[in-house]
Amino acid sequence: MYDKILTSLSYGMYAVGAKGAAAANACIVNTVMQISSYPMTIAVSINHSNFTNECIKYSGMFTVSVLSENTSGAVIGALGFTSGRDGNKLQNVRHEILMEGAPVIQEDICCWFLCRVVHSVETVTHTIFIAEPIAGSESVKGKPMTYEYYTNVIKGKAPIYAPTYIPEEEEQPEKHTCTICKFGYADPLIPFEELPPSWICPVCGAPKSVFRKME
Repeated sequence: MYDKILTSLSYGMYAVGAKGAAAANACIVNTVMQISSYPMTIAVSINHSNFTNECIKYSGMFTVSVLSENTSGAVIGALGFTSGRDGNKLQNVRHEILMEGAPVIQEDICCWFLCRVVHSVETVTHTIFIAEPIAGSESVKGKPMTYEYYTNVIKGKAPIYAPTYIPEEEEQPEKHTCTICKFGYADPLIPFEELPPSWICPVCGAPKSVFRKME
């Protein structure tokens, strides 16, 4: 029940990048929020399994690139549905590496900022990094992409490690029910229509003709 209710919360779409021990890496997140103005602090939540989590802990810094509604879905796919442990996720994504070693995405973003981690909190599944912005772009361009826009307009889905990930319900095969004993036939391997005419209900022995499709 609660996962349905929590979809009413609002989110944005961001690319978070950091310098790793070997190379820079980035991932897509939807949980970036401002904590305070004085001092200026933000919070970012990243799953323990994400390679970017490891990179942030290594360098103590990260960038946030605010995606716009014009950011290509291919960019989100490249950064959000593959792992930096398996290869260079930034290879086919336009980006700039700052002198601090963290990448800034340059694919129709609204703006970006560089942050220094000042504190972190470990949860069961995620690390919440609390950081202070220390540099960034001078202006905001375009319209920031919301998570609602991503799911309803682009028809994007949340990767398995995203906070908003909800396992999809398996599609259930059509069920045909015996009108006599109420036995329901729903074999995903053999559709009811492909059963031979001589087939009978395994419970009451009624012929196939008494079965009715249930909506």
